[in-house]
Amino acid sequence: MTDAPRKLVTAESVTEGHPDKLADRISDSVLDAILARDPQARVACETMLTTGVALVAGEVTTDTYVDLQAIVRDTVREVGYVDATYGFDADHSAVLIALSEQSPDIARGIDGAFDADETDDDSQQGAGDQGLMFGYACDETQQLMPLPITLAHALVMRLAEVRKDGTLPYLRPDGKAQVTVAYEGDRPRSVATVVISAQHHPDVDLAELRADVERLVIAPVIPEVLRSPDLRALINPTGRFVVGGPQGDAGLTGRKIVVDTYGGAAPHGGGAFSGKDPTKVDRSASYYARYVAKHVVAAGLARRCQVQFAYAIGVAKPVGAYVDTFGTGVVPDLVLERAIAEVFDARPASIIRQLDLRRPIYRATSAYGHFGRAGFNWEATDRVEALRAAVKVS
Repeated sequence: MTDAPRKLVTAESVTEGHPDKLADRISDSVLDAILARDPQARVACETMLTTGVALVAGEVTTDTYVDLQAIVRDTVREVGYVDATYGFDADHSAVLIALSEQSPDIARGIDGAFDADETDDDSQQGAGDQGLMFGYACDETQQLMPLPITLAHALVMRLAEVRKDGTLPYLRPDGKAQVTVAYEGDRPRSVATVVISAQHHPDVDLAELRADVERLVIAPVIPEVLRSPDLRALINPTGRFVVGGPQGDAGLTGRKIVVDTYGGAAPHGGGAFSGKDPTKVDRSASYYARYVAKHVVAAGLARRCQVQFAYAIGVAKPVGAYVDTFGTGVVPDLVLERAIAEVFDARPASIIRQLDLRRPIYRATSAYGHFGRAGFNWEATDRVEALRAAVKVS
């Protein structure tokens, strides 16, 4: 064993006040408000933010009514943009709405699957689009998530916490964290570098901010056992971060898709999640792929597992599926694929039913990652024994 790492792996996360994440939060808040009144609604909501303006656009098919202006302003207020001097705030920024109905050509494929079987209800609904989705799990953390992204999320959650509870009252909503972990082989050994950028009041002393963030954010999150002897903590490296949020950088829904998933430890199919109802397999099938991959690791069938599904618009059954355990599986990957096909049903209607996705649960996913967090059905491991039985592992 050597102290020299074979590789350095980095992941980042951002606070809910980051402009892209605020856009995600608005889109998911609109989705939740509509699903609360109409669980069968079709929603594809995109948000763009800039100085003094929020634009909500996309396609929505529903018979219900929600006050979109109020939803946007309430979401912005809850995140912390409450002062006009921030360049974007809940009460003074313009909110523009540009929504239309879902294309009938898309709706056709969802409402009647090309491969429908009249004897099977789950076969009636086709995928809402073509595409490929990945799920991933590993045994690096208790959450069965990669360590770098887990620590990055924990840092920005702590950064938001000390802002909201008044511990560091000079902080503002925007912020980012980045964590670099040294690995030996495929095992994480120590945290080599932490980068935190925290938006702040213009009059705060930089040395004070750096000391406070080191003591109250980094120290509680990065345990001593994981700290490299020469750990570098880079806090507000440019020295000043006053102009932030939508004033500092335009925000767009779906621009933090790697933050949303595995921090780069696994491939990403390219589709964003936020603002999309569960008929969009970009979202629901990615959740299901994580559900399957997590079961494989939780069952002790592999230390690492990546699952891919691929769909054709208007077709219920995935047109492609594979499993990769990176040589860590206790049985060959093809054996595992057959067992997964026996235990799990990845057709869109079945995914929605199994994970109970037609509910207003999505706002909570819009920051700090969609995976590795308690409270979401796709994080359950309720089929471990069924999977082990299908693989015939005692």
